[in-house]
Amino acid sequence: MMSKETVVKPKSGWGMLVVVIILFAIIVAGFVWISTNGTKQIFSPLSFAFAALLIITIFLCGGFFTLQPNEARVLILFGKYKGTINQSGLFWVNPFFTKSVTGTSRGGKISLRARTMNGEKIKVNDKHGNPIEIAMVVVWHVSDTAQAVFDVNDYLTYVNTQSETSLRHVATAYSYDQGEEGAEDVPEVTLRSNVEEVSAALKSELSERLSVAGVVVDDARLTHLAYAPEIAQAMLRRQQAEAIISARKKIVEGAVGMVEMALSELERKHVLDLDDERKAAMVSNLMVVLCGDSEAQPIVNAGTLYN
Repeated sequence: MMSKETVVKPKSGWGMLVVVIILFAIIVAGFVWISTNGTKQIFSPLSFAFAALLIITIFLCGGFFTLQPNEARVLILFGKYKGTINQSGLFWVNPFFTKSVTGTSRGGKISLRARTMNGEKIKVNDKHGNPIEIAMVVVWHVSDTAQAVFDVNDYLTYVNTQSETSLRHVATAYSYDQGEEGAEDVPEVTLRSNVEEVSAALKSELSERLSVAGVVVDDARLTHLAYAPEIAQAMLRRQQAEAIISARKKIVEGAVGMVEMALSELERKHVLDLDDERKAAMVSNLMVVLCGDSEAQPIVNAGTLYN
């Protein structure tokens, strides 16, 4: 059964503080009066009454606590949830309320402030089975204190564990980078190229997993992404080869367009009347010049194409 936070308004601690100060003043005055009236008064019923009053006053002091802005305290009385205080100030509650709850700070306080969790680098396999190193940062805050305290054993540990689980799941759902299928009309979403899409998927995954603990995820981003060391060099050579192939493809496409334009202009202006064999030779020479890595060295032909 999912818990539900109930906000309660506590008693101000200032009024009870005045009462406690008055009680201490009465107790001090009583013991002073007893001590000045001889040893017979030390073991009198009045002295025992002042001693009992002192014990009660000290017990009442245990009900004081303070809360800063964006702090809350869960009230539990003999194992039963009584509500949550999320106001700031000095308050007094029943001293029998539980002071410490699993996952809370000393005094049973829960921080409602935004927190940042810097995850450790973990090694996982991406969609295509390539080992990669990945890490993330998560910004989150507690929105329901009852769920955070009662629905999970320790919400801090739960956040850390589920964050790593979500990161592993998202990492295996995407490729590290574009592969050969990246040449399609609609390229696939990858970890390296689609940061916003991956971050949105990671935040959605975390929000679903952490909602049971009353935690809201404000943001989730990748902070580290790299191939694992054992394949980093091989993948780097692959990326370099893909870049060279892509560049060559662009060069060839541009060269073909320039050759086509040159032949069209020559025919349109009647500069030369070329037959198919001369056109083939001209195209070959132009492609060598345009697609070559080094500068072309011109050769003066003193004869003709046929001798």
